[in-house]
Amino acid sequence: MGEKILMKGNEAIGEAAISAGCRCFFGYPITPQSELPAFLAKKMPLVGGVFLQAESEIAAINMVYGAASAGVRVMTSSSSPGISLKQEGISYIAGAELPVLICNVQRAGPGLGTIQPSQSDYFQAVKGGGHGDYRLIVLSPSSVQEVIDLIRLGFDLADKYKTPAMFLAEGMLGQLMEPVDLGDYKPNIPDKPWALTGCKGREKNIVTSLWIDPEELERHNLELQKKYAKIKENEQRWEEFKFDDEAEYLIVAHGTMARIAKSAVIKAREEGIKTGLIRPISLWPYPEKAFANLKNIKKILVVEMSMGQMVEDVRLSVNGRVPVEFFGRAGGMFPTVNQILGKLREIK
Repeated sequence: MGEKILMKGNEAIGEAAISAGCRCFFGYPITPQSELPAFLAKKMPLVGGVFLQAESEIAAINMVYGAASAGVRVMTSSSSPGISLKQEGISYIAGAELPVLICNVQRAGPGLGTIQPSQSDYFQAVKGGGHGDYRLIVLSPSSVQEVIDLIRLGFDLADKYKTPAMFLAEGMLGQLMEPVDLGDYKPNIPDKPWALTGCKGREKNIVTSLWIDPEELERHNLELQKKYAKIKENEQRWEEFKFDDEAEYLIVAHGTMARIAKSAVIKAREEGIKTGLIRPISLWPYPEKAFANLKNIKKILVVEMSMGQMVEDVRLSVNGRVPVEFFGRAGGMFPTVNQILGKLREIK
């Protein structure tokens, strides 16, 4: 363990990206993630990288497409409405099988909504918010330390599977300051023989997401599905808290909501309500394996800063074995410990 330093969540994203070997960033300012591009505008040139504030979110994601095609570790970031504008480009990148990292520091919607934090972009992230049959690897941090760890992991997984990954945080975490240990980390960036680096006597490489022949496009889609099946089998991640043989009730929450839910679990246990927690870390692939053993669980309570999105994946994972209840707040409001505890008492 190294010396810990105090760092804001948004700045930790930038610090982790640089340490992971990211050398290109294209983005556009939007609250509550604007500290991230401001941080990278200062730091990226110091490591020989490129920072460019694009004229729009649409321009930024297409610049990401170009840099990734050249084999560079590249990242973009935005917040909810800005990510919506990037969706067409994200679909192109997924179709072209390019490794990139997309950061969404969520704010509440729909529409322009508010600058307050939310988790209501879950559907957009995990169900493929753009057109076509594609998936993103989606990672959800709950602390600033985990921001560091999951940004690095996101770049590694994107390269490993040649696919875009999304880092899905909430505005609250972007603004939160906590001590972090940057560690003695060295990125392991694989060779990219497919990249567009100039032919130099070799056969030309082609990066595209356009297949005119429907049979050829279907073959490409089938190959993508094989890759997604491999990711689903190998990359499910979650944390368990007091989810033991005594637990009769289970809370499922991700991101910063899981921090509040942990306190609710502790208070519930003090009241004699034997409760545990599952915190999904990978939102796609969703950690279905975490729900394999529910033999003592009477009910599951899903807690979100939304009107109910992740709850659908919990119900799919549980497949009717246990009743699944939901409690959420929207519009930038978030459930409190006492509200979660009250809902537990209600469903008990």
